[in-house]
Amino acid sequence: MKKYLLLAFLVIFAGLQCLSSSVQAAQINKVAAVVNGKVITMFDLQRNSLPEIQKARLNPNSPKDKEKIDAILRKVLDMMILDILLQQEATRLKITISDSDVDKEITNMYQSRGMTKQQFEQALAKDRTSLKEVRENYRKSMLRQRIMGMEVGRRVVVTPQEIRDYYEKNKSTMYNREGLHMALIVYHPQAPARTIARKLKNGEISWMEASKRYSVLPNRDKGGDGGAVQWDRLNDEWRGRLTKMQPGDVTDLFNFNPQLKAQVRLFRPNGDQTPLRIMTLEEATPMIDGILRNPKAQERFEDYTKQLKDKAVIDIRI
Repeated sequence: MKKYLLLAFLVIFAGLQCLSSSVQAAQINKVAAVVNGKVITMFDLQRNSLPEIQKARLNPNSPKDKEKIDAILRKVLDMMILDILLQQEATRLKITISDSDVDKEITNMYQSRGMTKQQFEQALAKDRTSLKEVRENYRKSMLRQRIMGMEVGRRVVVTPQEIRDYYEKNKSTMYNREGLHMALIVYHPQAPARTIARKLKNGEISWMEASKRYSVLPNRDKGGDGGAVQWDRLNDEWRGRLTKMQPGDVTDLFNFNPQLKAQVRLFRPNGDQTPLRIMTLEEATPMIDGILRNPKAQERFEDYTKQLKDKAVIDIRI
């Protein structure tokens, strides 16, 4: 990566006191890429890369971190290029995402985590994230989902035979899941997470007590209850984690992010003693269809975005 990348990062992290204002402006305004005539500046690329760089605890002033920082830059640039292509594709398809659609999605998100609007905004302030950034990220995600539905989803086929085969292979996990809630504990960095996790597994401490004493989530006093699980909206990671659990089960400790550990509990609220039973093939079909459809849709989406890139005029200048 060219030398100006390191100088450009100094603008953000330490300022360029030792450089003239004209050099500083030139570095900020460098063009990282041009996508079908749409310019991506180095400034925008650096700004979008900062969260990943900070998460990885990399120092732009350190030569030993340069290769890793360059890799993050290229990864983020690829994402920014794809965002532009999808926005242009949405214009062609006449797809729009209204402000009210975005607001509704964000409200559903923080309410599902047991948070009020005020608590959500406080959490954003603590993370130094603006609501504008969150809204923009949700808009991009929703736009991608709409395009997937129109251009990808309709071309994905899950056959009855595939559903039957999956059902027979996984029948023991195909129990009725209506009304199941997921509770989450995200441990404070200073909490003895491994010790508490072992005690939870052994029944030496209750889930509620562990949540109140050691979780960093705003809804810790409610046991971290995230509400009823929306099985059809789980990503692959969470689906894999939850579908093999039964009510009352608690997961092993896992990485919630690079700094924090977490555990999940699956349960029925208010002492609901609905007995477990294996669903019939007909009852399980919608859930199995979703499980099998998602990876196929993702594969199709990757093919679709590759076609967009192949047809686009993309000039990368870093």
